Amino acid sequence: MCGLLCKLAAWARKKSPWIFHLPAGGLCNGCDIEIVAALTPRYDVERFGILLAPSPRHADILVVAGQVTKHTRERLLRVYQQVPEPKVVVAVGSCAISGNVFGTENYPLAGTVDQFIPVDVYVPGCPPKPEAIILGIVEAIKKLEEKTRKS
Repeated sequence: MCGLLCKLAAWARKKSPWIFHLPAGGLCNGCDIEIVAALTPRYDVERFGILLAPSPRHADILVVAGQVTKHTRERLLRVYQQVPEPKVVVAVGSCAISGNVFGTENYPLAGTVDQFIPVDVYVPGCPPKPEAIILGIVEAIKKLEEKTRKS
């Protein structure tokens, strides 16, 4: 019974991945604006089945933008734990990946995203274009499909 149910769940994840956008407290919010732009009708990612999840408990892909601040560190960990397995994390922007111009020694910052949770896909840029974010989500769908096959 699980065989058919598991195949149906894998098909649904591949054809309609739900993403949860988590702004990790970036200092400029440029990446957040580009993520929202990628979800607008201009790029129309809904035609591929990519939907914005209202809750991390319904998401397949966690999209994190910005560098993690001391205030959002606990929230990031809590949201990561709420996303059901199998899950994929996408780090968007140079701040989320390396700290960029703000560095990692700035007083309100706790560090980059991969210092707190495992990241599967990196989307570089400051800020990355919506096309790059969509490509990163497509790569995340491939990783999600691999993780689904393994489990």
